[in-house]
Amino acid sequence: MDKKEILKEFSSDPDRYYKVKLFEEQGFVRKSCLKCKRFFWTLDSGRELCPDDADDTYSFIGDPPTAKRFDYTQAWKEVESFFVKNGHTSVSRYPVVCRWRDDLYFTIASIVDFQRIMGSKVVFEFPANPLVVPQTCLRFKDLENVGVTGRHFSSFCMIGQHSIPNSQGYWKDKCVDLDFRLLTNQFGIKKEEVVFVEDVWAGGGSFGSSLEYFVRGLELGNAVFTEFQGELGKHTTLDQKIIDMGAGLERFAWITMGTPTAYDCCFGPITNHLFEKIGIDSDSERLRKYFTAIAKNLEIHEDLIDVRRHAANSAGLTQDQINRIITPLEGMYLIEDHLRTLIFAITDGALPSNVGGGYNLRMMLRRINGTMDRLNLKLDIDELVDMHIDYLKDTYPELDAKRQDVKTILKLESERYVESKTRMGKMAGRLKEKGRAPTVDELITLYESDGITPEYLKEIDVISEIPSSFYAKLSDLHQSDKKKDVEQLPLENIPETEMLFYKDDPMEFDAKVLKVFDKSVVLDRTSFYARGGGQEPDHGTIAGAKVIDVNKHGGVIIHEIEGQTPKEGSTVSCKVDVTRRANITKNHTSTHILNSSARGILGSWIWQHSAFKEADHARLDITHHSSLTDQQVQDIENVANDIVAKDMSVTIENYDRGTAEQKYGFKIYQGGVVPVKSVRIVSIEDFDVEACGGTHVKKTKDVELIKIIKTKRIQDGVVRLEFVSGPTAREYVKQQEIEQLKKVEESVQKELKDKQREEERQKAKEKIPALLEQITTLSNTGVIDEIEINVNSIKSCFTNSKQYDEFFHMNFGKKLVKANPNSVYVGVFQSGPTIRVVVYSGDEASKSKNAGNIAKSVAEILGGAGGGDVKFAQGGGKDTSKMDEAIAKAKSMILG
Repeated sequence: MDKKEILKEFSSDPDRYYKVKLFEEQGFVRKSCLKCKRFFWTLDSGRELCPDDADDTYSFIGDPPTAKRFDYTQAWKEVESFFVKNGHTSVSRYPVVCRWRDDLYFTIASIVDFQRIMGSKVVFEFPANPLVVPQTCLRFKDLENVGVTGRHFSSFCMIGQHSIPNSQGYWKDKCVDLDFRLLTNQFGIKKEEVVFVEDVWAGGGSFGSSLEYFVRGLELGNAVFTEFQGELGKHTTLDQKIIDMGAGLERFAWITMGTPTAYDCCFGPITNHLFEKIGIDSDSERLRKYFTAIAKNLEIHEDLIDVRRHAANSAGLTQDQINRIITPLEGMYLIEDHLRTLIFAITDGALPSNVGGGYNLRMMLRRINGTMDRLNLKLDIDELVDMHIDYLKDTYPELDAKRQDVKTILKLESERYVESKTRMGKMAGRLKEKGRAPTVDELITLYESDGITPEYLKEIDVISEIPSSFYAKLSDLHQSDKKKDVEQLPLENIPETEMLFYKDDPMEFDAKVLKVFDKSVVLDRTSFYARGGGQEPDHGTIAGAKVIDVNKHGGVIIHEIEGQTPKEGSTVSCKVDVTRRANITKNHTSTHILNSSARGILGSWIWQHSAFKEADHARLDITHHSSLTDQQVQDIENVANDIVAKDMSVTIENYDRGTAEQKYGFKIYQGGVVPVKSVRIVSIEDFDVEACGGTHVKKTKDVELIKIIKTKRIQDGVVRLEFVSGPTAREYVKQQEIEQLKKVEESVQKELKDKQREEERQKAKEKIPALLEQITTLSNTGVIDEIEINVNSIKSCFTNSKQYDEFFHMNFGKKLVKANPNSVYVGVFQSGPTIRVVVYSGDEASKSKNAGNIAKSVAEILGGAGGGDVKFAQGGGKDTSKMDEAIAKAKSMILG
């Protein structure tokens, strides 16, 4: 949708789209900017330029337009107080991890809190009307600007003022009046300072007019009036119009404080702490000039490098001053900002990783670590976390509860960064040798493949500057795209199936056949559970034919059968496989139990990533940073079986989605987004509460037993638990006991064999001196103790006697050829499934009888391979039937 076309259309009829009562009552006049032609409303009849182009842009830096001064948390109290006083409900922030939308990883705007996807439509569900919310939002496309521009943040608080124009809510006139009074009455800004700029908003198939409000060139908020849907010219009015006013809390604090940057008044005591730690020589007047110039140049120059250069010139900064003041300041602001973002994200259950939304979190932590290295800062991250949370906890009390979890994750990730630095250094060194700077795409590959940040490359002079497009391009690569194509099936005019598995759930029932196509059958009612939420479908019979698969298409259940298909219109008898259903049901309830057990043992960051429940096995994938230890696995299993033993009640209730979210929070979305208005909540008393469409037992004791049979880390940040429950778990335990007994028996047998072998070895050891004496003194051919001796020009010994093992052959052969350099020894013996051959050839004998050649030839007969040098060689093969032939081959090669 072309926003320029919409704006042109709307601006041609300002009375319809933009004029509000306030403008008439206060005497606002509509102007067109002489420079950019945008329309704006002002009380200053002499004003000719819009806020972006006027000379007073960012003039509040060093000269705030208010008598009152409010920092970040105080500013929110002022905003909240005003709106509550004017009939709004104050709603707590929603998580920054957007669990209720499967097309977003993170919450990017306050209105997202109340958007729900229903089919292909976005609907709005407000917990109150009107409302105000201090929503923390995460955005990563401008990371290179964070800490540099004075006003870009990776996370920021969007003050959301939202209303549906009905008997409780309001529309444009009241919205603009409230926003104007917020600025003038509550914050004490003179009304002549306020300028409204005409704009439009479009997205998700809907659009509407908007009024942005500015004070001295700083956009404080934007009131969007979402009113239409469709294409311009063919559009219709929405059934549910929405006011979506978003204002930046950081900017409200900044406008009253007038500090050089918004960072200076939005992070609390941590800023002064870092000033002292880093020892920055701050000059407020010079900084005011520099950051004012930065703000103005951002609208002029596209490249951030140019913006900084022009700002430095405007402020009269030398390169030395940039190095001593600006560079450390930028690093300090970056650390403050990124750390605050990580605190919110980890508190809400996100983990730094190399996949999905976790990618951005790891990137930010590595930027923190890289900045500390580059500036040689020895900072205590735990201390900084405490300072952030202590400052924010009155507004966001949930941060305090997760304080230790945040520290745990940050410490682990920082240690991984340190471990990777040696490898990074070697790779970066090779890049430096190439003599050219990597391209943006090459930098992205380096980061994705090897975790090498551009900050690190800048630190060691591989690159002079970080390309301004780097983080935007990297962020684009990791945006969620989970839309699936919907299969088209011949289901026109077929009513939704009555789902008996959500009612009395009979295992035998009669139903009418509504549709038959291919091997698929649609009934008017069914107890066959359809595949969904990781739960595999029921099996059974329909009219005697096997049901082998069941799927849900919209509200219609489709049964795939094997055998004779019934006729459309007929009534058929149906039976569900009761045993299969019972086992899958036990596994599903076990999944819920294990998920909460893992969270209790490991940490609050544990969420269900995915799950699978079949009749004889199941798996649960959880979000966790490391592989599990044996002790952790045992602890999780113990907690799970304690819950089973307590025989807790498993209850199922249906709630309106908004009610469920407000009552239980967003942890209900363990299994993903629920795309329906009515949410089915499965509760295991106060131990676990989840939105779930699966089948469950009535009491936890019905699960009988849970056994985790295997765990593995399947990707960065995700660990898989494979488990069984019920009869399968009991069978598993029985098999384990049998295996254990077998192992004990094998251990005993091995011990006996080892003892026997040691005894035989000792006997052989004792026997070797006597045998050596007999054989070395023997002057004719013969057999001594199953060793065949041939005496001619070379004395040769052969044996394949079972009484001799590897120890004997190695020791006897070695000593024989040492005692008689003109001798050859060949020993053939069985070692497990393999026939082994050992060949020794003395110093004199080896001149004509090569041990390596003999071993190789003998081993080939045995079906294997061998080799060595002229004096010693060995080999073997698995053909036990060729042992005699192998000895014969050795004899022929030695005796001729």
